Amino acid sequence: MTGERPRAIVSRPADYLVEEMPWGRLIWRVSAERGNSQTMTVGECIIAPGQGNGRHVHPNCDEVLYVASGRIVHSADAERTEMQAGDIISIPSGVVHNARNVGDEDAHLYISFSSAYRQSEGAE
Repeated sequence: MTGERPRAIVSRPADYLVEEMPWGRLIWRVSAERGNSQTMTVGECIIAPGQGNGRHVHPNCDEVLYVASGRIVHSADAERTEMQAGDIISIPSGVVHNARNVGDEDAHLYISFSSAYRQSEGAE
């Protein structure tokens, strides 16, 4: 075996990358860019009431989205599904998708990607 064994890396809120968006915000906790993974990306998507992120696609990775709180309508290609706290969806690479908050409070969505180098095309 060559090289060093990978080590566990603890990240704290001050280490997170926060992207303010017109519809809410993205909080990136784990990724190659953050320096704490070479295999996946993990974050949180917060969508304000009545807002939605733009339809987009991830050409290089699958996404898993878990609804921690709130109610959304998730669209994946032509299919639309209402989701609430506790629901989870697996979105294969190449599927055009987005989420719209249909509740009256912020929707908190935890998102994980099968690549530390997540790519996104289209509006987010």
